[in-house]
Amino acid sequence: MHDTEMTMDPNKSKEVAGLTVGLIGLGLMGTPMAHKLSQSGAMLRVWNRNQSKSSQLATELDNVYVCKTPCDVSEGADVTILILTDAEAVDEVVFGAEGNSEGLANNLKPGSLLIDMGTTSVLKTRAFATKLEMSGSEWVDAPVSGGTTAAESGTLTIMVGGSNQAFKKALPWLQILGERITHVGDTGAGQIAKSANQMIVGLTIGAVAEAFTLADANGVEPAKIREALFGGFAHSRILELHGERMIKKDFQARAKCSIQRKDIKEAIELASASNCNLPSLETNLKLWDYMIEENMGDLDHSALLLAISGQKKEAP
Repeated sequence: MHDTEMTMDPNKSKEVAGLTVGLIGLGLMGTPMAHKLSQSGAMLRVWNRNQSKSSQLATELDNVYVCKTPCDVSEGADVTILILTDAEAVDEVVFGAEGNSEGLANNLKPGSLLIDMGTTSVLKTRAFATKLEMSGSEWVDAPVSGGTTAAESGTLTIMVGGSNQAFKKALPWLQILGERITHVGDTGAGQIAKSANQMIVGLTIGAVAEAFTLADANGVEPAKIREALFGGFAHSRILELHGERMIKKDFQARAKCSIQRKDIKEAIELASASNCNLPSLETNLKLWDYMIEENMGDLDHSALLLAISGQKKEAP
């Protein structure tokens, strides 16, 4: 069975206290996740492409060791976690760029566990896992949902793909970071669940933005539309959180448009490989493409409102 659902056990931090976790990626999600892992009593070995972020983290936390290369991260680590931008970054970090030996896999001992918590292409995830398994190590894909707010509070929703054995090994670490953890299936199943999540998120952000734009064009305040829809069938977390950001024009990134666009594109690529036709998603992708073309890729994905309403990013 692969439909295991878990909630956070407050005693789980005892299971990892004194152990060592490798962490690669200190972006919007990785940094708050590092703080939660530190609070569990684990020792952290970290690496980030921008070394200033690693150094800053080491000044904030006592139990952090900054590594010089990805290969160094797994030295003495009980588990290694990745939270990177895309499949290309995962490939380079784990297996190393052509001609160098700094990839993480070069220093993994047989029986090691690697947990990819970023949103990575399903097809490439399966290929990475197969390649890693040849060296005797295990791969778990465990992408997350909930954004920076949930990362800071340790209440992420985590979708897991991997063997039962690997899931059990990963679980104590995942419970430090997440509140709802579901073992969806074998390798890649976690990423398929995340693709489904991102499809629904992307389409719903678009729907809310269109509804607000229509209301505004007809003289009704979007804030009143949002209030009126609460409790009905249109009520959602997107309407609550992203709807509020749209109304306040608060587009500081919690999750970037560029990342949302990458996730939608990967879902469409998976659909193509599976002979699925997803017309709504293909239309939605054009809106995210617009955000990138108009240099608004670094804004929060709630800023999709600007693409629909025809506004441009205001100069800072």
